[in-house]
Amino acid sequence: MIVHFSQIATILLMVAGLYVVIARGNMVKKLIGLSLFQTSVYLLYILPGKVLGGTPPILDPARAVYANPLPHVLILTAIVVGIATLALGLTLVVRIKEAYGTIEEDEILAKEGPKENLKDRVRNRSKSGRGGTAA
Repeated sequence: MIVHFSQIATILLMVAGLYVVIARGNMVKKLIGLSLFQTSVYLLYILPGKVLGGTPPILDPARAVYANPLPHVLILTAIVVGIATLALGLTLVVRIKEAYGTIEEDEILAKEGPKENLKDRVRNRSKSGRGGTAA
């Protein structure tokens, strides 16, 4: 059971992050959930990359088992992209707060008002003469 602890922790992080992204309306909380989910994906890729008894991939006649460095390199890149994504998301949250005065999705949608559906927009355009074919 102890052997699979890291896999269980990865799954719990993934479920918790996904739950926060789906269930919360606060945009900062959604970004935190996204970060939790990203962290679980990092662990998901790193865990199989560990080789027990493996050494760094430096050629040495005394060593026979080497660890693969590729998952670690890919995860370092993913961490940088994740930080950039989080920074951009926080920047957008600040702009949304300035524009709407709130970061709650429900309040923003209420301020936007009801949207007409696509069929109504097409029907209104054809009646007004815009977007139709030229005669």
